[in-house]
Amino acid sequence: MKAIFVTGGKQYYVAVGDVLYVEKLDAEAGKDVTFNEVLLVDGAIGNPYVKGASVVCTVEKHGKQKKIKVFKYRPKKKYRKTQGHRQPYTKLVVKAINK
Repeated sequence: MKAIFVTGGKQYYVAVGDVLYVEKLDAEAGKDVTFNEVLLVDGAIGNPYVKGASVVCTVEKHGKQKKIKVFKYRPKKKYRKTQGHRQPYTKLVVKAINK
């Protein structure tokens, strides 16, 4: 069984047992999280969501991605600025897909 659900402004296509990294959620590691904004379950397309459908995931851990460098400059003005950014994430394991 496969499903598409929405979290953090992004859509994820998952099956039971899949591991995915999503935008950080307010949930403790080891707890279950239920997503009710399901767009598709086994070919059943919602308008906009499938009624009664949900995706249950287990929070495995929280963390930060690798650092990216952000470099800004203005030519001929002696302006240079370097910043770093690490995006927080939540690692999920799909436990069940309910129709």
